[in-house]
Amino acid sequence: MDLPRIFTIRESGHRIHNPLTDEKLATLGRALRLPPGARVLDLASGSGEMLCTWARELGFTGTGVDISTAFTEQARARAVALGVADRVEFVHGDAAGHVADRPVDLAACVGATWIGNGVPGTVELLSRSLLPSGLMLIGEPYWRRTPPDEEAARACHAGRLSDFLVLPELIGRFGDLGYDVVEMVLADQDSWDRYAAAQWLNLRRWLDRNPDDELAPEVREELTTEPARYARYTREYLGWGVFALMRR
Repeated sequence: MDLPRIFTIRESGHRIHNPLTDEKLATLGRALRLPPGARVLDLASGSGEMLCTWARELGFTGTGVDISTAFTEQARARAVALGVADRVEFVHGDAAGHVADRPVDLAACVGATWIGNGVPGTVELLSRSLLPSGLMLIGEPYWRRTPPDEEAARACHAGRLSDFLVLPELIGRFGDLGYDVVEMVLADQDSWDRYAAAQWLNLRRWLDRNPDDELAPEVREELTTEPARYARYTREYLGWGVFALMRR
């Protein structure tokens, strides 16, 4: 049970596996206005940067669950480095279907709603771990500008144009599910650049170290084509944000 190697190669140098910067992540944590000691469940927690930094800066406690062995180890090391290993734990496992042992103040899935087969299923999954008055965080793409056709949508890593909504419609979707949107922090083109472009250096460094690896041709192809594809499509059309929700 693990992520495909290409994914961990691509994001091997990342602490945040989404297009939020350190500053935007800190802004999000402060915006939630939760008290020290608040309990957090972070599903698909990646390298643990959100949970670790919020534990250090805001006094939160909690658990992260992720399917990647590499990222889980990085998260545990980050907790030690930031001095919060006594406040947070990281579990290697499938976040799909994971429910906290006791209800939490904040339940999050930031950028991995495939664990619930989409936004509705992920909202339902997180709700099983959440206190009635708790906050839910969902990280999700949306169309910053609607692509002109299905080919352009697929170039933004969507299966089809209808996979994502424009921002007002995405916010409306949360309302249809019975939740108020009470905060949001959105990526911008600069923060997208920091997320996407950093992957290219990861790919190149890996290629230089592993020229004879069986994945080398796939990595070379991605590095050759990805910068132009990103500049032409993702940077222009795809938005991304984290939305804080409360049940109505």
